[in-house]
Amino acid sequence: MATRPPFLTTPYSGYFHRETPKEDEELTHVGPGTPCGEYFRRFWQPVAFSEDLQDLPLAIRILGEDLVVFRDHSGDVGVLELHCSHRGTSLEFGLISQKGIRCCYHGWLYGVDGKILETPGEPADSTLKDRLCHGAYPAIEYGGLVFTYLGPTDKRPVFPIYDSYQMPGCRIVAGVKHIMPCNWLQIEENQMDPIHVVFLHTTVSGLQGIFTAEIAELPELDFMETPIGMVCIATRRVGDNVWVRMNDGIVPNIHQIPTSGQDGNHEITFSRPHFIRWSVPVDDTNTLEISFTHIYEDQETPPHRPGFGTWAGEGRSYEERQRRPGDYDAQMSQRPIAVHALEHLASTDRGVTMLRNLARQGIRAVQDGQDPKGVIRREGEVVPTYANDTIIRIPAAPTAQADRELRRQTARKVAQDYIKNHPGRNGRLHSTDVTR
Repeated sequence: MATRPPFLTTPYSGYFHRETPKEDEELTHVGPGTPCGEYFRRFWQPVAFSEDLQDLPLAIRILGEDLVVFRDHSGDVGVLELHCSHRGTSLEFGLISQKGIRCCYHGWLYGVDGKILETPGEPADSTLKDRLCHGAYPAIEYGGLVFTYLGPTDKRPVFPIYDSYQMPGCRIVAGVKHIMPCNWLQIEENQMDPIHVVFLHTTVSGLQGIFTAEIAELPELDFMETPIGMVCIATRRVGDNVWVRMNDGIVPNIHQIPTSGQDGNHEITFSRPHFIRWSVPVDDTNTLEISFTHIYEDQETPPHRPGFGTWAGEGRSYEERQRRPGDYDAQMSQRPIAVHALEHLASTDRGVTMLRNLARQGIRAVQDGQDPKGVIRREGEVVPTYANDTIIRIPAAPTAQADRELRRQTARKVAQDYIKNHPGRNGRLHSTDVTR
């Protein structure tokens, strides 16, 4: 942990606060061999859209590793080390073949599993290709996304099927994909920080319907661990209704948010999320945000929400971003890697603290040779998730303080009930569209 600078207690004391401590390397550095990098390598990570894999290879960087992704002419997906094992030429310039990818320089042919299939120019009796393999990782396609597992082969988990992949009357499609120029953790922390919505997004778009620039009362906040991570709970009153809104933080780097179409005026139970998104570290200072979007039976295309979210910086001038900042501006401007030793966390940051603690626990579990929380070993089981809106008719208590307590207790009871008695807990996997 970095040494904290002095706690300033007098005006105009910037002179004593000039030095910037180091970032928290345990939580933010993700390259090969780093504690957090090894933690991430215990989970399947999405790295591309299936539609990205056409007639040309795709060069990517994930967790500090340079890789090439391609679909060969037989339909198999390969995730290989970028540089040819022969002389180091990048396979992004390779020729996709019926089986595997061929280096453009000397024609070595690699299968999707890294086996060397051909070494043109070598003597007919050469055994080099039988003795050498190229670095490769397993790949799975699901719902229009390509996932890979970059961890040790003997620790490879089951590909997790979350219940939000299979909601009735709904299908998942590839959603958004873009690079954020900052560390993965500050993106994930944003989802466990609901208070920012009241301030940041009222100036951007007024999303959520009930939020206006004049709003005076903040939601009641709570945070709770789940079997797969944690939930952030924001509860507010709308007339005679109590609106409980729960965001999922699924370890290590997934978040789900309930649909944004509610206004709090109509009772509902366990209204499910409208997307599931990953913050996949490219390296220490860049992050790939990639998602599934949920499409309901009466929708033809994914919903588009211009000007909101982490991509709000794209295509906007610097002046526009200053006048109407979005998530992109707030997260990116924390520095490429936020320096925790310079922060002064407050009571509304309990979710941020819980998220960091969960990540640290996962990192240390891997260091101890254990499976971290969230790793799935049960083949064929749908994994319950918890993001939802629940709106209950409960008239207000006699006083403001009593009503705040009523909302807080209602929210905790709702969350605890869903965690203990999840509506889809007994669901079984009936999926056939996973390809390995």
